[in-house]
Amino acid sequence: MKKVFDEIPYIEGEHIIIRKITDEDAEELQEMIQSKKVYRYLPTFLFEQQFTDIHEMIRKLYDECFAAKESLILAVCKKKDGSFCGLAEYYGFKDEIHQVCIGLRLVEKCWGCGIATEAIALMVDYLYTQTDIEIVTASSMIENDACTKTLKKNGFSLVKSAAEEDWGYDHPTLANKWIR
Repeated sequence: MKKVFDEIPYIEGEHIIIRKITDEDAEELQEMIQSKKVYRYLPTFLFEQQFTDIHEMIRKLYDECFAAKESLILAVCKKKDGSFCGLAEYYGFKDEIHQVCIGLRLVEKCWGCGIATEAIALMVDYLYTQTDIEIVTASSMIENDACTKTLKKNGFSLVKSAAEEDWGYDHPTLANKWIR
C-alpha cells in the first residue's frame, strides 16, 4: 500500500473530480480565498491565505507543503464541465499510527448540492482503499452545522465536543473532533 504523500492523486466520482490544483484554477481559487463566508468556520492560517500572488501559492503548494508531507491540497471540480468547486485537504499526517485529517472548503455556489458529501466520501474511500491510512479524522467549529451534517452522512463519529484549539483567532476556537 502506498502512503498519502507518495503521489498526488486523481480521484474521480460520479459528479466531481478531485485533482491537482493548476494555474487554470487561479481565478476561481482567488475568488474563493477572498470570500469571508467561505472562511468564517476555518482557521485563519490556511496555506492558501498566506500569499498575495495566487500563482506563487499554487507553485509552493506542491513544492513545499506536499514535499514536506505537511499538507496535500487538491482542487474539487465538477465532472460535467470542470468548473472549480473548492479545495480538499489531507493534513496532520501521522505515519507511525497511519492517521490523517481531512478538510474541505467549497465556493458558495456549490453549497447544499451534495458536492461536500461526495468529496468527503471520495477522500475517505481513497485513503482506506489506496493508502495505508487506518484512521481518518476531521475537526469542525461547533457552530458549523453544515459540516456536522456532512461528516455524519459520511459515517464520522463525534469523539470530542467543544475542544479548545488554536485556529488563529484572538481566543481559543471551540471545535468538534471526528473520526471515521
